[in-house]
Amino acid sequence: MKTIKTKEEHMLSKFRPTWMIESIYNVSPQFLLENNINCVLTDLDNTLVPWNSKKGSEELRSWLHEVKKYGIKVIVVSNNSHKRIQKAVQDYELPFVPRAMKPLTIGIRHALKSFNLNKKNTVMIGDQLLTDVVAANSCHVRSILVKPLVDNDAWNTTLNRCLEKIIWNKLIKKYPNLHWE
Repeated sequence: MKTIKTKEEHMLSKFRPTWMIESIYNVSPQFLLENNINCVLTDLDNTLVPWNSKKGSEELRSWLHEVKKYGIKVIVVSNNSHKRIQKAVQDYELPFVPRAMKPLTIGIRHALKSFNLNKKNTVMIGDQLLTDVVAANSCHVRSILVKPLVDNDAWNTTLNRCLEKIIWNKLIKKYPNLHWE
């Protein structure tokens, strides 16, 4: 029985974010620098922009300006198509990795290699445990889970959210100190 619990604990740890912060816009350059982070890999939909929007916001522009002022790189790593990401970030001059295939590690590993990044100085920010956090943990990159920018999701993400609720309840039991900052 003990080996089953150990396997379950190991599985559960794959879903545990390093930090939980309400919004990407609350992730300050000071917080990143205090944690020796000089590169942010970020999801696109419901993290940087609402999933059903083609453009970012003034808040995004301001956050990007502030982060970049401190020399912190921002790279979008998204499961979306090249066309979707390009349209959403064209006004912000952000590099991106399309079709990242999260929760697989392909996109994050591609970003690490292509942009010559050090895992220890990189964080993945996203709104989903099942994709963003799992991919980051599998790559041994720290993660920040954020709340989705809007309350609804694309159909495929809606399915993930149902599974996420089950996992979330188990995470809270196992790690009672998990809380939003």
